[in-house]
Amino acid sequence: MSATVIILELAGHIILLLWGMRMVQSGVERAFGSDLRRVLGRALRNRLIAVVAGTGVTTLLQSSTATAMMVTSFAARGAIELIPALAVMLGANVGTALIVKALSFDMSWVSPLLLLAGYISFKRGPKGRYRDLGRVGIGLGLMLLALHLLVETIQQASTAPVLENILVSLTGDPILDVLLAAALTLAAHSSVAVMLLLVGLSAGNVVTPVATIALVLGANLGGALPPVLETRSANPSNRRVPVGNLLFRAIGCAIVLPFLHPLAAALWQYDPDPKSAITNFHLAFNLGLAVAFLGLLGPAGALLTRLLPEKVKSEVELARPLFLDANALETPYLALANAAREILRMGDLVDALLRLIPGALARSDKTVTEQATSLGRELDHLYEAVKGYLAKLDLGDLTERDMTRLSDLIEFAVNLGYAGDIVERDIIRAPTRGDGIGEADRNVLSRVHARVAADLH
Repeated sequence: MSATVIILELAGHIILLLWGMRMVQSGVERAFGSDLRRVLGRALRNRLIAVVAGTGVTTLLQSSTATAMMVTSFAARGAIELIPALAVMLGANVGTALIVKALSFDMSWVSPLLLLAGYISFKRGPKGRYRDLGRVGIGLGLMLLALHLLVETIQQASTAPVLENILVSLTGDPILDVLLAAALTLAAHSSVAVMLLLVGLSAGNVVTPVATIALVLGANLGGALPPVLETRSANPSNRRVPVGNLLFRAIGCAIVLPFLHPLAAALWQYDPDPKSAITNFHLAFNLGLAVAFLGLLGPAGALLTRLLPEKVKSEVELARPLFLDANALETPYLALANAAREILRMGDLVDALLRLIPGALARSDKTVTEQATSLGRELDHLYEAVKGYLAKLDLGDLTERDMTRLSDLIEFAVNLGYAGDIVERDIIRAPTRGDGIGEADRNVLSRVHARVAADLH
């Protein structure tokens, strides 16, 4: 078997594995996405429960990156505190290790059953959760098939001199191993896929135990990079959760790296099976990080707060949409959550307009009119941005619950836009004479204004 054929086959199997993971993640998100967000939201009041919730959600989603983006979204809008959010990420890392451990067993015989059941559910089942679960079944079947083919290809090619020379040159230095695996994980966007590739390499005895552990450390480090890079925000505080998770993993890698040789000897002596040894180390590493840092989340949160302070938003930034991430459009429940956050900002602008009313009625002040006009423009701008964002959603990907939520969001945004227009127009047309309104009428208007403001909140 030539080196070119080997590389092409390995690349094909890895892409099949990544595609299967993508199908599982999208299927679970569409079927249970809103429920998973509620589970996380309820669990974030306690550190230990947050760790367990992070483990469970990541196991279902097959991706710690997806969990990180959800938690970062919660933290960015102030729905959760930083410390429980970091606890979720510790659990998410454990969940990733459990996925790798489960998939490392030879379950290739299950693949045809999952593919058949998934296909029937996807093609014949009613639209909604049944089709989404069919997508999950097909994805799992593809993952198991890809893993089986990957291991077979590596075992067949393990004696090829070209492959052996390449791997020896790439895995001769532990630091290089860590950087190589981190870069590969970042490129693949999945530490699970890279770990399963390492499992296949270990099963074929292609990589030495010491190099294997170094590569595992690199996969863990690289798995924390995508959430940091994908959190696009001008506010540094929104990056605290993914940066904290990256720091945890980097510290863990730095502690373990000097002890690679004794660790490799102990692990392979305890369990000579390379597949078990590598997955056991991966699980132990992430469990160790969770136990070690669970009690240090307070100091870690304080450090991250100092390193990434809250940015005071300027008037220009307040008028600009902040949460309408185009990348989230592929995941409907995340896109709807982003739109809801932006619509809440529309509510803040309407509230700001309401607060101008007493001043507009009490005196003739040109600045009040100018403020109302400026706030009205900002409100119109946000409304158009939200409407355009929601219009980009593929309605075929929405569940019945998502369709209801989409309709509610659009209706709410429209009503806020109408309310803002009415308030802005009334402020501009407000009486300018000091004696234009009697004291009794002024008291009535004050009570009505207070009630409307309370209703808006």
